[in-house]
Amino acid sequence: MARIQVNPTRMELLRLKKRLAVARRGHKLLKDKRDELMKRFLDLVRSNRDLRQEVETRLAEAFREFVLARAVLSREALESALLMGAPPLDLPVDTQNIMSVEVPVFELLFAEYRADELPYGMAGTPGELDAAIATFREILPAMLRLAEMEKTAQLLAEEIEKTRRRVNSLEYVLIPRLAETIRFITMKLDENERGNTTRLMKVKDMMVRQALEQARKFDEGVAAEREGRLA
Repeated sequence: MARIQVNPTRMELLRLKKRLAVARRGHKLLKDKRDELMKRFLDLVRSNRDLRQEVETRLAEAFREFVLARAVLSREALESALLMGAPPLDLPVDTQNIMSVEVPVFELLFAEYRADELPYGMAGTPGELDAAIATFREILPAMLRLAEMEKTAQLLAEEIEKTRRRVNSLEYVLIPRLAETIRFITMKLDENERGNTTRLMKVKDMMVRQALEQARKFDEGVAAEREGRLA
């Protein structure tokens, strides 16, 4: 693993150690976030699968009734019935924060709506069309809930992918590079310290030898002076 190009100083070593501690703490937090996102995503996918099966089943029933109505009703009469006015809908869209991900929340509001109300008269339309329209209206909240869940799953999947890339970047790139750089600086500083110790020991040996030489010369001078006096 390539190390970071820095000067091997103690200040740089302290800075890198703090950065490594932050990186490891961030790595743990991101892993916890990724695991929690995965848990919620899997729960959401299971709920989404069950709701989709229910919606598709109800839609198949509604389309079957619609096909039967189309078989006994002319195209013009069918289009005229479907073009009739209906109570307006209100769909406020809010957001919910899930692990720092803003996901949509739909709330379907009907203005004076009843499931058994139809926008056309019943005299010229078959019962199959009534059943199809009523089924479509009944499953509309479930379809909106399905759309909300699928959009939430998409956003969570994107956030999981981004978090996974960040975790991998920290785990396999940044943290190993910081650790390698710290090891290099520590070895360099230890080497410099050993070199300084060796130099100090050599200087001390030289000073000791000089002191011993000076003491020997002093003793020789004293002995010569004493011999001179005796002579």
